[in-house]
Amino acid sequence: MKLQSDNTIKYLFLLFVIAISIFSILIPDIFWSIANFQSIASQIAVLGILTLAMAIPMLTSGINLSIIATMNACALIIAYFLTKQDSASYLLVGLLLSVLCAFIIGVLNGVLISLIRVSPILATLGTMTLINGLNILMTDGSTIANFPASFLSISSTTFFLIPLPLIIFLFLALIVWFFLEKTTIGKSIYFIGNNERATFYSGINTQKIIMIVYVISAVLCIFAAVLMMSKLNSAKASYGDSYLLISILASVLGGVNPDGGKGKLVGILIALVLLQVIESGLNMLGVSSYITMILWGALLILFIFLQKYRLFK
Repeated sequence: MKLQSDNTIKYLFLLFVIAISIFSILIPDIFWSIANFQSIASQIAVLGILTLAMAIPMLTSGINLSIIATMNACALIIAYFLTKQDSASYLLVGLLLSVLCAFIIGVLNGVLISLIRVSPILATLGTMTLINGLNILMTDGSTIANFPASFLSISSTTFFLIPLPLIIFLFLALIVWFFLEKTTIGKSIYFIGNNERATFYSGINTQKIIMIVYVISAVLCIFAAVLMMSKLNSAKASYGDSYLLISILASVLGGVNPDGGKGKLVGILIALVLLQVIESGLNMLGVSSYITMILWGALLILFIFLQKYRLFK
């Protein structure tokens, strides 16, 4: 496992050096500007939180395709109360209801997967479709916008040139690292990903652990919702669809085994930086977003192949 993790980091650093070298040659002045690095840092936050929400279920040999729908549902709830009145009490009510919404979604996914034994991909695909339909039904597909300036300041605030969203993401990443590496539940998550049946017969309540995993995954989406709302000054049922593929890609690039049981947070962080550097560089070069999506798909296939090769050869 350690060898596989080391190999993953080596691949990532190699890709990182290649990407940095190419952009340094083609667009040195723009690429190495402080504004560019601040932009990269602020954009990593939402994707990074969603990647954490995706990676934790993947460690149990599962997946959560409903993270974007959950994020938008929570965002719409918070946005509704924010636009009613500019007061801390209304914001608090919106946040509490969004926590309740995320908890219900997490429990629903957990029940379907751990108790009813539905395949994670089918269970979360079903909840994703259900939540998307409810989001559109409740808003008629319209945008809720124009939030208070105090709320919008979340995305624009910096501490020593470091954007606040990045600080929030790193804080959450530290909590997730501690949870996975230093707690009994965290260790159980890896055990379930390696062999759920053996974990169950060893005395661990696997159903409870899986329920907790999907609740945590859903709750993390609230933080992504707040940061996205603050950045875009709006909320809509269709926001962030492209993040679903990229969150899976970042998890796999970071060394998370799609079959579960393996993956470290440091690899995920390096993968996030790599992907954001590549995306920013391609945007500066005027490369079509469709070509970027082709690249993401190719990278995902490549790294899944490399992981399978290391596991079975």
